[in-house]
Amino acid sequence: MSGDLSGKSAVRRELLDARALLSPEDVQRAAAILARLALDLPELAEAGTVAAYVSVGREPGTRALLDALRARGVRVLLPVLKADNDLDWGVYEGAEHLVRAGRGLLEPDGARIGVDAVLDADAVLLPGLAVDARGMRLGRGGGSYDRVLARLSAAAADPALVVLLYANEVVARVPEEPHDHPVHAVVTPEAVRRFTGSTDATDATDATDATDATDATE
Repeated sequence: MSGDLSGKSAVRRELLDARALLSPEDVQRAAAILARLALDLPELAEAGTVAAYVSVGREPGTRALLDALRARGVRVLLPVLKADNDLDWGVYEGAEHLVRAGRGLLEPDGARIGVDAVLDADAVLLPGLAVDARGMRLGRGGGSYDRVLARLSAAAADPALVVLLYANEVVARVPEEPHDHPVHAVVTPEAVRRFTGSTDATDATDATDATDATDATE
């Protein structure tokens, strides 16, 4: 994929078109494997608070993972989209406490606890469309998580940054801008890949193999 910043929209469309080809069964199978692999991550296994999100449509599924984290006693924070595209947060109290919101999103129906609540997170699950060999993430372009990452950086907070994707969405390189942040790990139905924080692609390593799941996104 091109490193040309002007190509971000085209790259996003290509990736979204590929997701549109997935059947509900594909998405469900992949979600079950993603939950299992993510739950085994030390970054989540040792976390007291995890900032996450509710997957919608053909996004890599997070709902089983949210329930499993909550069952462990983890405090799970979910984003609440504000009018200015910034993110407030609420505590996940179970699927029955999710309500429909704008842009097809699902949000917690409880109290809003403020934009700075994410600073308490030991790990943050970031939505995305791709991650490259350097750990750079391509989002949907709304800028909400750019604000979250900037807020974490300004507060010198250093939670583990983790992205759940389909296998084809781990690519050689994504277009990037100066404000973009690398993530620490990406989980696909095939593997967990961690990044050292260097922009050198040779620093990326496969940490977990799950080749038995190769049909999950076919």
